[in-house]
Amino acid sequence: MVVKKAAESLTIMTNIVLPNETNHLGNLFGGELLAKMDRCASISASRHSGKRAVTASVNHVSFRYPIPQGGIVILEAKVSRAFSTSMEVYVDVWYDAVFSGEKIHTNEGIYTFVAVDENNKPVQVPVLKPETCLEKERYAAALRRRELSLILSGRMKPQDSEELKKLFL
Repeated sequence: MVVKKAAESLTIMTNIVLPNETNHLGNLFGGELLAKMDRCASISASRHSGKRAVTASVNHVSFRYPIPQGGIVILEAKVSRAFSTSMEVYVDVWYDAVFSGEKIHTNEGIYTFVAVDENNKPVQVPVLKPETCLEKERYAAALRRRELSLILSGRMKPQDSEELKKLFL
């Protein structure tokens, strides 16, 4: 069984917000940011799995603070949990306002990727070993999110969810 640390999947991308990426308010389009987040998360999932990774779902995205044209956007992605063939990847987005010295956490997203072989068939991924407090927190939460997703899709009965029972019972 291969075990990898969450830190091994860390992917950091830095970009400047260009005029053609902005909306009528002069801020980065949400869709442009989602594409950047997806690419960053994809690299992170591939680093963890050692395989090609395809987006299975975008589980959550929050938009808290706009990123203006000319602003520097930093995306940090890291695998938060690995299941048999899928991985949850957490993406944090920062606005680096270099002239004021501020670094503002503007967005976050949670993606699910599946590792695939050369025939696009799902393949086993390494086990993830979280180390930091934040990695451990996100690791535990990933299982609850997965069970909730399975329940909502009809692939798991609510009474079979051990993690969600811990929260509500």
